[in-house]
Formats: sequence, structure tokens, C-alpha cells
Amino acid sequence: MQGHYSSRWFFLIAVAAIGLNLRPFITSVGPLAETIRAATGLGSHGLAMLTFVPMLLMGCFAFLGPALQRLAGARPSVVFALAVITFGTLLRYFVSSAWAMVGSAAVIGFGVAIVQAIFPGMIKRELPHRAGPIMGLYSATLLGGGALGAQASPLLMEMTGSWHLGLGSLAILGLAAAIIAWFALPIEGPGISEENIVRNLLARPRSWLLMAFFGLVNGGYTSVVVWLAPSYQHLGWSASASGSLLAVMAICQAAAALILPALAWRTGLDRRPWLWLTLACQFAGFAGFATVPGSAPFLFVALVGIGLGGCFALSMVVALDHFSDPASASALSALMQGGGFLLAACPPLIVSGLHDLTGGFAAGWKWQMGSILVAFILTMRLAPHGYAAALRTVPKTAGTGGP
Repeated sequence: MQGHYSSRWFFLIAVAAIGLNLRPFITSVGPLAETIRAATGLGSHGLAMLTFVPMLLMGCFAFLGPALQRLAGARPSVVFALAVITFGTLLRYFVSSAWAMVGSAAVIGFGVAIVQAIFPGMIKRELPHRAGPIMGLYSATLLGGGALGAQASPLLMEMTGSWHLGLGSLAILGLAAAIIAWFALPIEGPGISEENIVRNLLARPRSWLLMAFFGLVNGGYTSVVVWLAPSYQHLGWSASASGSLLAVMAICQAAAALILPALAWRTGLDRRPWLWLTLACQFAGFAGFATVPGSAPFLFVALVGIGLGGCFALSMVVALDHFSDPASASALSALMQGGGFLLAACPPLIVSGLHDLTGGFAAGWKWQMGSILVAFILTMRLAPHGYAAALRTVPKTAGTGGP
């Protein structure tokens, strides 16, 4: 019994270490945007590409997650992905051109895509009765890693005078996580999920609804991590000060991602009231950015952070809620992330285009407010009593049934 609990705690440490590596490569760029632009010639659209390319990869490779898990097994796939993240982050210590920066983002995004496609299903399989709170821990550390990247990169640059070191030193997080995952994750054979499970899920409107919802919400995240720091630097803020905004936002994201799924887990299967709360927080924060950005910026980033973090974690829980079978739950989670991240790759480019047209960021933040209203409407369809009916055509051999 003691060994069982020890292995469970070791698994939780691995959950935290892995989650910590999935966002620093994105959030570390914004505070250093002007320095990177001057050093590499990367324009505004190029900066948006640093998020667009990895999000595109996250979306595409998420669809391949179930097949990869079936062929190679979850543990080897996750460890390999962490090694790729480490390698891609280390490359940033040596880049000197705009396209080399985009290439490093692609390498890291490839590794992150593999983890995000496979790891939620592993959590569901290892701790099925605590999947909600553990997904909260995973989401909290994922978003907390964003806070670390946003704050560490400008501080390291100011201390050493090297923006390369500010970005490349984050590779140590990936190395540590790969070592922990190698020893902590359970050893298993290749997966046994049905080959047609993804095709059957794609035939259901519910899968597309979840993709659209996840994409609309995470489009707010990708827009903020790319353009929030530059928008405040245009108002006269320094790199470290604008990085502090992102760090505060990410800390609030992590706290909400940890707390809200645990609260929702205790109040029944209907996650919609909590989702609506997180969407309202986002709307209020983006309204502040759009209308009075200088009046209470830390309040606005806190609201956006609470909304984005809580909504991200609860969305993952909702996907897992649809099935009691881990293989099917993992496949649905992977599809939701796949389509969602493909959609979420576009908003930074839209905000960039609106900035070029209007000369400011208010139009981009208002566009995001509209996306939140659409997500609010889609949430109405996520009633738990409809889970089984929404996915009833998935074969029973693939693990149908509601929670």
C-alpha cells in the first residue's frame, strides 16, 4: 500500500513537471519582442508567426495522438516529446535570424503537440476517479510555466545582457521533466484503442462543437501572450514591467486552473455555470484592455488570467467527462485540442492585421470580446445529460457511454 501511494505521488510530480514545460516558449517571447525584432529583423507578422506555427503544429499533431499512442505507447511518446522541447528551446540560444526563431518555435511546438495529445488520457487512465482535480493540477502547472517564462526571460536578459540566454536557459526545465517522466510514468505496452475511434468521433457534431469552443477561448490566450506586452510597451512600459503583466496573468491562470476544476468536481457534473463565470471574467478583462488600458492593467490581466486559466482546465475536464473509457476520453480530448489549436493559431494574426489597419490594439481586443460571446452561446450545449446522446454512434468497443 505504501508503494502504491508513493508511485501516485511520483506520478503527480511528473504531472507538474511536464505541465511546466508547455507554455514558457510562447510567453517568454512577448516581453523581449522589441529586442528580438531589432536583433533578427522579425516584423510584427513574424512575431505572430512565433505563436501561429507552434499552434498550427499542436492542432495538426493532436489528431495523430491516439495513433502515436497505439504504436509507440504513452510513456515513450511523452519522454521523446520532452526531449524535443528541450532541444528546440536550447536552439534559441544560437539563433540569429527571423526564420531561425520561427524554426525553433516549430520544433518546440511539435514536442508540445505530442504531450498535449497523449497526456490527458494517461491522467484519466491512471487516476480515473480524480481526473478532474488532477487535470486542474496539470493545467495549473502548464499555465504557471507561462508565468515563469514571461518573468524569467526579461530578468535574465537584463542580468546578462543576452536575450539568447533569456530564452535558451529555459531548456533546463525540459531536461528535468524528461528525467522525471522517464522514472515516474508507468511502463505500458502500445495502446489498444480502436483504429476507427477518431473517424467515428469526427462524425459527431459534439466533437466539432468542442473544437470550436476550445479554439475561441484559446484564441484569447494566443493573442494576449503575443501582443499584450508589446501593447503596453507602446504605452511606455519597459520589457520587464510588461513581462510582469504576463506573469501576473499566468499566475492567475494557474490558480484558477487549479481551484475551479476542484470546485466544479464537488458541485455535480454540470460545468456550465463555472464556464460562464470564466467567460464573464475574460470579457471584463478584454473590455478593460480595449477601452481604458492604463487605468487598472493588473486588474484586467488578473480577470483575463482567471477566465482563461479556469476555462482551459474546465474544457479539458468536459472532454474527459464525456467518456468513462480512458482511450475514448483521450481521443476526444486530442480532437478538441487539435481543432481548437488550429483555430487558436489565427487570432494573433488577426490582431496584428487590425493593429496595422487602426494603429492600435483596441480593435483586436474588441474582436476577442466578440469571440467570447460566441463561446458563451456554445457553452449552452454542454449539458451533461446530453453527453451519451451526443456521442452515441461511437462503437461500444471504443468505450462509449457517459460518465
